[in-house]
Amino acid sequence: MLETGSTVADIEFEDTAGRAVRLADYRGTDNVLLYFMRSTACAVCNSHVKDLVRRSAELTAANVRVLIAVPEGRAEAEAWRAKRQVPFPVVTGRRGTPHEAVGLMKKVFGALQQSGSLLIDRNGVIRHAHSATVPTNSYDKKGIAKAITELPTRA
Repeated sequence: MLETGSTVADIEFEDTAGRAVRLADYRGTDNVLLYFMRSTACAVCNSHVKDLVRRSAELTAANVRVLIAVPEGRAEAEAWRAKRQVPFPVVTGRRGTPHEAVGLMKKVFGALQQSGSLLIDRNGVIRHAHSATVPTNSYDKKGIAKAITELPTRA
């Protein structure tokens, strides 16, 4: 997985409508929190997304844009987003899964998709990186909150 302190080269995903979503498009304007779900059927990951939704005003106030990355295809991702009324963009991979694009692999005999999060500042620097094979450990709420308070402010 990408590491804290490294700079993200442009990574491209696609949203549920098939439009390109490039991390470079946020450069200079927004911080980005990418939350990578193990799958849309994962109850634990869904509870983590619910917490992000509850915290959306706080995240917006900190100029953090949230993207939810899922390994499923666009149609399934859109159905999940609509059913759960997720207000954030949901992204899938353009080539492979979004997880593969950042180094989150399938572990334990290739059966369990790793999940986690990346907080990327407006300059493209990763301020927080966290991953786990077991979904109960994939959402580092305290670590994300601390990293948000330490984001550089505009000069």
